[in-house]
Amino acid sequence: MKEIKNVADFKSIIETGKPVLLDFYANWCGPCRALLPTVEKLAETHAEDFEIVKVNVDTNRELAQQFGVRSIPALFFLKDGEVQERLVGVQTESVLESKIQQYSVAV
Repeated sequence: MKEIKNVADFKSIIETGKPVLLDFYANWCGPCRALLPTVEKLAETHAEDFEIVKVNVDTNRELAQQFGVRSIPALFFLKDGEVQERLVGVQTESVLESKIQQYSVAV
């Protein structure tokens, strides 16, 4: 699973043209660690059609601030570089899968 380390990484991910799921997390965050296996599994499953990447809020404060992250885990679905939806807290695999399907479909 890719990790965004700076704003330049973020811009290059957006430029791929694929829909994106940003997972804002921190190493010390229990719920983030609980969610990680689910997000990693989805990243593997959808590698061809969806960019699923993680962003450490401790090492990437600028991006966390840009997205207004107040609590973690925070998940942002982006399409065409625009935030479509934001989820906060641990989510089930089925919820995330349905969102990925929703934003994968060409509108």
